Amino acid sequence: MLTRRLIACFSLLASVAFAQEPAPKFEPRVGLPGKDVVWVPTPPELVEKMLDLAKVTSADYVIDLGSGDGRNVIAAAKRGARALGVEFNPDLVALSRRLAAEAGVADKAQFVQGDMYEADISQATALALYLLPANLNRLAPKFLALKPGTRIVANTFGPEDWDPDARQSVDGVACSGWCEALLWIVPARVAGTWQLPNGTLSLTQTYQMVLGTMTTGGASAPIAQARVNGEEIAFIANGVAYSARVAGDTMQGIVTSASGTTPFRATRVQK
Repeated sequence: MLTRRLIACFSLLASVAFAQEPAPKFEPRVGLPGKDVVWVPTPPELVEKMLDLAKVTSADYVIDLGSGDGRNVIAAAKRGARALGVEFNPDLVALSRRLAAEAGVADKAQFVQGDMYEADISQATALALYLLPANLNRLAPKFLALKPGTRIVANTFGPEDWDPDARQSVDGVACSGWCEALLWIVPARVAGTWQLPNGTLSLTQTYQMVLGTMTTGGASAPIAQARVNGEEIAFIANGVAYSARVAGDTMQGIVTSASGTTPFRATRVQK
């Protein structure tokens, strides 16, 4: 009888000791599968290069879709920006929150569990991403709906038919691949017919690249070197340079010729 009581006592003590052991901390592994993409971390040096390229400051609201362990968001928060990470894996969300607290930026770095394709990114002034082209292709319409001038930076990959506005590689870092920062600036939508004081300007647009013709005095001529950079558009027509800021259906700027500069204004009359 005594032996049975001793065995029962030891079993109870062992159970209590086991229950008090802390659960091991979650540590993600490279290649951890997710809903839409596997987890592969961006080197810290490239994270900083991406944020430098996007010129992230304390005035920004930065969003990372598929934020993994939260490194993009935490790095942005360290620069004073408000930042949000959207991550499908709840373990990674919990890890990101812990790391943000340890870095002292929990008040600026927020993480939510959710589907990146359903996330509301409309208030972002910058996106910092590491996704595959297939993911980015699907997200591209949401990117183009952002306010013109919003910056998008990504590690190596982008939408397949949208050329970046700038790219920079990380120097002096042991990196076997995927170590290039790419930047896109969301362009204003300028396609359509614009009424000028002395004619019309007809434009077609593919992302930041623009083609078109200017018609004045009944004669049409193609424009050249046309490009949209956020809210700004620049082109050459009839041998003079135009530069303007686009705000909805209004374009206002200056014309520069050999004789000097003059203001001009155009209104879109057809999209």
